[in-house]
Amino acid sequence: MLEAPGSHRLVTYGPKAPGPGEARVRVHAAGICGSDRELYAGTRAAGYARYPIVPGHEWSGTVEAVGDSVPPGLVGRGTVGEGFRNCQVCERCHTGDTTLCTAGYDETGFTRPGAMATTLTLPARLLHPLPDDADLTAAALLEPAACVAAAALEARALPGDRVAVVGDGTLGMLAVQFLAAVSPARLLMVGARPEREGLAREFGATEFRTARDPLPEGEFDVVIEAAGGPSAAGSAAALARGGGRLVLTGLPEAGTASLDPAGLVTGQLEVRTVFGAPPAAWAHAVRAFGSGLLRTLPLVTHELPLDGFGKAMELMGPDGPGVGKVLLRP
Repeated sequence: MLEAPGSHRLVTYGPKAPGPGEARVRVHAAGICGSDRELYAGTRAAGYARYPIVPGHEWSGTVEAVGDSVPPGLVGRGTVGEGFRNCQVCERCHTGDTTLCTAGYDETGFTRPGAMATTLTLPARLLHPLPDDADLTAAALLEPAACVAAAALEARALPGDRVAVVGDGTLGMLAVQFLAAVSPARLLMVGARPEREGLAREFGATEFRTARDPLPEGEFDVVIEAAGGPSAAGSAAALARGGGRLVLTGLPEAGTASLDPAGLVTGQLEVRTVFGAPPAAWAHAVRAFGSGLLRTLPLVTHELPLDGFGKAMELMGPDGPGVGKVLLRP
């Protein structure tokens, strides 16, 4: 439980019985990402956090109980689930843009109790059941995979395209896998850590450069930015050819981004952005995972119990050792 920024403690609670339309999930693992670090540090934008809060928006688990009007066959199924608690009745929800719900921002782990707990109760309509043989530890990364799936769908890369990914973290490594699946002519990853090159190539990258290396500007049909640093969007835009497609996923600190609007206009770039993942992107990610196209376990570097939350925040902090995905295991 995060009582306030920088203040957390373990609390005892009784699992919430699922009401009509709800399911209770026994949590297998909950992932930690940069937005959880922001929640802990108190730097998450106003309106996108509520305290006190149980964090945890990346998770996997097993359905252990369901409420009225929910198919009983879900009990015992491995599952992941969407975080955005959309209203389902506004115009944006009806068009499938559930992350733009006009009822306002509401998400598991930020404004609703999250998965850094033994159980999580949520609307059953948000669940995406997994294949029976799914590895639940690997599946805990399907929330970031769904966000990347949203970016890949927006990018519309075709076989033979020249594509690039900026960022060598979890999102970037997942993006490489989605893009490699469409058989691009080139697949460049621009990262910050030279030691990530081997994994990037294992996932399908044909080239790897760091931001300190000379970069091939204006050569790529499709570029996905998955880093979030102040210079990431500008670097991604510079890679794109005239008329190319640029998809931005990062959230740099306000006022720090280097993106030049004039360059976007004169280059006639098609720019799309992604915040979270709508249901179609979740379905795409779960299908790719179930068919073996996504490998997520190599991205996990640490698994800790719930009382390791403080250590996880240190690992993820600015002075941390540069870890991969950190999971909490209730």
